[in-house]
Amino acid sequence: MSTIGSTTSTASGTTGTSGSTTGTASSTGLGTDFKTFLTLLTTQLQNQDPANAMDVNEMTQQLVQFSGVEQQIQANQNLSTLIGLQQGSSLTTASSLLGRTVEVESSQLSLQNGAATLRLPAAGSSTSARVIVTNSSGTVLRDTTVALGTGTTDWGWDGTNAAGQRVADGAYNFSVTGTGSSGTSESLSASVLGTVTGANRTTSGVNLTLGGLTVGFDAMRSIRN
Repeated sequence: MSTIGSTTSTASGTTGTSGSTTGTASSTGLGTDFKTFLTLLTTQLQNQDPANAMDVNEMTQQLVQFSGVEQQIQANQNLSTLIGLQQGSSLTTASSLLGRTVEVESSQLSLQNGAATLRLPAAGSSTSARVIVTNSSGTVLRDTTVALGTGTTDWGWDGTNAAGQRVADGAYNFSVTGTGSSGTSESLSASVLGTVTGANRTTSGVNLTLGGLTVGFDAMRSIRN
């Protein structure tokens, strides 16, 4: 099993960002225009069949129900506007991260300029971690064991496979398995460090780009520098 890689014990802080948005909406419709309500009511009364007159109470209930639906639609539109404003604010915040190293939660690591870094948890029931890096086809590129310390440990991958050949930059799958002194194994979580190279807004929210890796803005856990 190969043990090529670098480990560094680190301590980092988490930087949070917050913002506030204010939205206003003005609209006219059945729920806000009493004159329109009376006009519809009067028109329906004038055009009803005298031999089969519509129950006034029933008609009023229908109009009230229609008004409620309209108000719900307006509320949904206002909510969509607020979400859009919030996403715009998040995109502005994300743009300030360009070129900075961030820690994110992801099932893939980002190989950028021939280097990638995983942040492993502190030793607990597991005193060492086995890190396996694979490509999209499932081929194992790196299989190494890292000793865990009292704090978090950064493991660096130099972008070479088991044969010592350098692979292309991009996103690669990884798994981390911890092993304790008794030999028992457990799955460990690890975060990914990478440099922000872009930010974009989609229908599902704001994303950060770390080379070939794309994660949601909410996946960010800390900012390194």
